Amino acid sequence: MDVRFITSSPDLKGRPEPILPEFAFIGRSNCGKSSLINHFLDRSKIAKTSGKPGKTRLLNYFLVEERYYLVDLPGYGFAKVSKDMRAQWKGLFTRFLGAEDRPLAVFHLLDARHKPSKEDVEFSKLLQNSGHPFAIAATKIDKVGTNKRLEHYEEIIETLGVSAEIPFFPTTSAKRQGRVEMLSWVDALIQAYEEAE
Repeated sequence: MDVRFITSSPDLKGRPEPILPEFAFIGRSNCGKSSLINHFLDRSKIAKTSGKPGKTRLLNYFLVEERYYLVDLPGYGFAKVSKDMRAQWKGLFTRFLGAEDRPLAVFHLLDARHKPSKEDVEFSKLLQNSGHPFAIAATKIDKVGTNKRLEHYEEIIETLGVSAEIPFFPTTSAKRQGRVEMLSWVDALIQAYEEAE
């Protein structure tokens, strides 16, 4: 897979050209976002992982196969970030969803070990109201017992209040699961975008 880092930007003015479909990854800080992005891109360190949640503070753009951008968005819900900074990130995400100059779809990452937080529900509502395609990626499923996983998945879906038609991808970067299914969803959306042009 051909992947190139393109740019980091604090706002939408820095979105790169040419205009291509964008697939954004959003999730609570410490949900395993960087690890899943590396797994998705089949790279070991293209997205920086850290023991300190909240490290991503910009819109980070990667060009994938010259066909679309993967956008690494700042994590939300990180307690050590000021309220003003959290409000700024939420505003940025809201503006990101509201932009209509290019196709957009979003992977909403949820830690499979835990019931979705208040912030998870809040950001899910923003996604549900945006009109953009989105999917749920349940991360760290290897840390949930096999016989407990379905229960955890159902709790995520019920707590977020999402439709059963929303794609749901159980993932684990440690065990390398979920990548093929996520890539298939991306390919299907890109094909639909191209056919609509």
